[in-house]
Amino acid sequence: QVQLVESGGGLVQPGGSLRLSCAGSGTTFRIFDMGWYRQAPGKQREMVAAITAGGNANYADSVKGRFTISRDNAKNQVYLQMNSLKPEDTAVYYCNAVRRSLEFWGQGTQVTVSS
Repeated sequence: QVQLVESGGGLVQPGGSLRLSCAGSGTTFRIFDMGWYRQAPGKQREMVAAITAGGNANYADSVKGRFTISRDNAKNQVYLQMNSLKPEDTAVYYCNAVRRSLEFWGQGTQVTVSS
């Protein structure tokens, strides 16, 4: 069992930055592939960025060059650095952990990009 708790969301102006954090419990955190997803009102949840247990990252086309995912296994943390934020980035952002048939989600953190 892995419990995930996101933090770092908030209100930011267009062009601004935020750093999301996801704290995971359990000693097996390091073997999970981790991801950040988001869901905007009226839209389906979509993958934003993912990082494998081995540290390989991939990104949705819409955030490439602006967002960076990283992980610190010693601290059981996954981060999402978001730069050059746009209004269309507004959504609830969720942390995800996957290992074979196991999948866990955090409760989400709201990110609002508005002037």
